[in-house]
Amino acid sequence: MAEENPLIRMKVTGLTIDPFTNMPIIILKDFEEKMALPIWIGLIEASAIATELEKIQLARPMTHDLMRNILNELDVEVAKIEVNDLSDNTFYAKIFLRKGAEQIVMDARPSDAIALALRTSAPIYVDRRVMEKSRRIDLSKNLDEDKTKQQKWTEILENLSPEDFGKYKM
Repeated sequence: MAEENPLIRMKVTGLTIDPFTNMPIIILKDFEEKMALPIWIGLIEASAIATELEKIQLARPMTHDLMRNILNELDVEVAKIEVNDLSDNTFYAKIFLRKGAEQIVMDARPSDAIALALRTSAPIYVDRRVMEKSRRIDLSKNLDEDKTKQQKWTEILENLSPEDFGKYKM
């Protein structure tokens, strides 16, 4: 029997605000829209992602635009990014760079990796183990609510469709 692929290809389906903490959440969904992964991120990172999602052109390059420009000048391709771990409610990611035959793997915050992936049209993957662990996140650290409300919040996030998101206000 063939082993199941440990990586799931995902897409950014939107940004929203956690109503309990007022922190931005980026929502990743698989291409069949059967699985969703909410990742709480910082305001600056959300702004960088929203700028790219909305195709807003700024007069000067922001950090992720600068990173893309440097990589382009050095003829380095962002091959893919992976959200590869979840530990103590913190997500981890890696950026896979390619220069010719050489591959370089960089540790990154998921928000930075996703912002760069969006700017370079690189595929976004999530390790299946992260999806499994994310269902067991102790949301009480983020939401300070009882287990029933935590489960309802997780269910709401997992069942969101792209139409449920309005424009992210910066």
